[in-house]
Amino acid sequence: MSKAHVIGLGKSGVAAARLLKREGWEVELGDSKTSPDLLKQQQQLAAEQITVKLGYTLQLDTDLPKLIVVSPGVPWDIPVLVKAREMGIETIGEMELAWRHLNTVPWVGITGTNGKTTTTALTAAIFEAAGLKAPACGNIGYAATEVALEFDGQDGKKLDWVIGEISSYQVESSSTFAPRIGIWTTFTPDHLARHKTLENYYNIKAKLLRNSELKVFNGDDPYLRKVGASEWSDAYWTSIHGKERLIGEKGFYIEDGWVVEKISSDSEPLPIVQASALRMVGAHNLQNLLMSVAAARLAGIDPDAINKGVSEFPGVPHRLEYVCTWEGIDFINDSKATNYDAAEVGLASVKSPAILIAGGEAKEGDDTAWLAKIQQQAAAVVLIGNAAPFFSQRLQEVGYTNFEDAETIEKAVPRAAELAKQHQASVVLLSPACASFDQYPNFEVRGDDFRKVCLEFVKQ
Repeated sequence: MSKAHVIGLGKSGVAAARLLKREGWEVELGDSKTSPDLLKQQQQLAAEQITVKLGYTLQLDTDLPKLIVVSPGVPWDIPVLVKAREMGIETIGEMELAWRHLNTVPWVGITGTNGKTTTTALTAAIFEAAGLKAPACGNIGYAATEVALEFDGQDGKKLDWVIGEISSYQVESSSTFAPRIGIWTTFTPDHLARHKTLENYYNIKAKLLRNSELKVFNGDDPYLRKVGASEWSDAYWTSIHGKERLIGEKGFYIEDGWVVEKISSDSEPLPIVQASALRMVGAHNLQNLLMSVAAARLAGIDPDAINKGVSEFPGVPHRLEYVCTWEGIDFINDSKATNYDAAEVGLASVKSPAILIAGGEAKEGDDTAWLAKIQQQAAAVVLIGNAAPFFSQRLQEVGYTNFEDAETIEKAVPRAAELAKQHQASVVLLSPACASFDQYPNFEVRGDDFRKVCLEFVKQ
């Protein structure tokens, strides 16, 4: 029996291990951490004949695995993986493993710095409204290998499509992954600590689109627009600013309040759905709408089903999610804004003046446009987490003085509500511009905590 080693005991690592076990591999799962929860999982998996090593880092000395599968959060260039590839041990990401099981089904692969999650969730909602079995997976909801485990063609469980939110990490660790439709939402500097240069980060994203049969790009993204005309001439481009802003002769755009398709250079423009059918605020969500409609139309879905999917779409948790209203002040959870660009979009999308709650674990990136947006639209900023001293300094440097450090969300919410009354602001917005790892395991737990604190505050 051939041996496979899976790195990372998260949701995707466990599903990958189970998938390999079902295929007949001898499976070993390693994680550098240990905790009571992980020990419990270790026991469960032992009952399934899957060996789990906790507090363990893979050693390539004896009893070498034939295959190494890497969870999405594990850097692709750590020494042990570089060495494994040099030794000729097949090393793949969890997404690639899922693809190898599901490659008879067409995929929509959605990548980009921001906008991926909303576009993925909305696309899946439209496909579902059309009566198709098309689960969203990857960086959202299910791990891709969980989908592969559940929909194996047995018991009539068949898939029509797979809608995948694909991070740069997942593209990087995939060798044969090739979606029917590839979508690129936005491109700005992010994850540079991992990918080193902007060019490297761009090329990783571009790999997914090069492997896609049909390509959809956000034509309103400045970087994609700049490089796109020459490099991606065969793509479908989108623009919320009308037909004149399309790159090339085909694409999807908004005109007179309608999403319009022009499927080829000689086809007539066809109105598909009213833009107002989408209940989410902000120009960036209209861009997401265009890309989702493009995917649906390229998959052959009719306008009625698109209209149903769009109009019933509730939005995405932690992305400009309305939580509650207290004395005329709306509380909005934008915990998914983990970088400056996403947080700038968050501020631009709510009514101003707003009280902004920001902070966490700061990321590298250009904060200039975000700081300018704060000066324009935030009546005050309440800081939390490790980034507070750094953000205080940056705000002072641009001449913005109306900020304070509340340390935690628990203290920040009541203080932000007080400041909202004082400044007659109609919104308290959690849009951190930071990762969450200083205080929370992920942005979802941070957003859930914000929601809970807001709802408790409102009840008082």
